[in-house]
Amino acid sequence: MAPTKKERKTRSALHDVVTREYTVHLHKRVHGTAFKRRAPKAIKAITEFAQKSMGVKDVRISPGLNQAIWSRGIKSPPRRVRVRLDRKRNDDEGAKEKLYVLASVVEGVTNFKGLETVVVEAEE
Repeated sequence: MAPTKKERKTRSALHDVVTREYTVHLHKRVHGTAFKRRAPKAIKAITEFAQKSMGVKDVRISPGLNQAIWSRGIKSPPRRVRVRLDRKRNDDEGAKEKLYVLASVVEGVTNFKGLETVVVEAEE
């Protein structure tokens, strides 16, 4: 008998409206990049990180996070940044995806030693 194909159950992110906090190490992601491209590359790296970790293509960067990355200019974005990723439902009628991720900065973090990924409880 020929082996039958196993059906994989793909886990949908649709039911998982969740908020997590991550520390993103930007220094290793922009290392070796030309000075005038470092901050834009850091923003793209955060977007890519959010897509991989949350499983959603639609990532929106909050103005506060953008300002935190660009606070020291184009040449020297912060080495690490604490990011809160919010996976939310997309209520737009013509939306391609049913979920989106809102990336925002966690204020007040100065020391990144010992910080791990944290699931934040819903504040609604």
